[in-house]
Amino acid sequence: MIIEDHQRACTIERKTKEVSIVAKIDLDGKGNSNVNTGFDFLDHIIISFSKHSKVDLELNAKSEDGIRHHLIEDTGIVLGQAVSKALDKREKITRFGHAIVPMDESLSSVAIDLIKRQYSHIDLKLEREKIEDISREDIIHFFQSFMGNLNCCIHVIVQYGTNDHHKIESAIKATALALKSAIKIDLTNEGEFLPTTKGMM
Repeated sequence: MIIEDHQRACTIERKTKEVSIVAKIDLDGKGNSNVNTGFDFLDHIIISFSKHSKVDLELNAKSEDGIRHHLIEDTGIVLGQAVSKALDKREKITRFGHAIVPMDESLSSVAIDLIKRQYSHIDLKLEREKIEDISREDIIHFFQSFMGNLNCCIHVIVQYGTNDHHKIESAIKATALALKSAIKIDLTNEGEFLPTTKGMM
């Protein structure tokens, strides 16, 4: 449910029998965040995303059924929906973005196209069954849920690395920097509100 929205900011609430989540986002922020999901590593991932994308974010997530998979999945859903809603019609944006980010021995690359044509290729190359306080499959599903609900074309690839924590950090930071570029308003597009030859995003 969308509670409010203005310019490139919005607040979204998701309340089901499984979770209660509220996210407030401002795409034209400074990277400030207040995140509480109940999972330290998930908080860390989302805070890193906010910091490096320069998107201001307040997110509170509470489990109603005690099942961590539901909370992690729905947090990704809400985060993706919030960014998508704040982009509105996606007018005047740069549209494309890419980034390559190292994290010690790990290296990740991300390319994004904010066209409203959902496709995601995610290759995190995770090896351990659990990273910090989250299972490998739940981390992967968080990325899938976030990017699927962002409704765009995005490729997230960990090129190499030996530490799964570092792989995830480099991947989320590369995602943040690529998105930062893609959502930037292109001031050279006077009269060209939509960055596409199709006439619609």
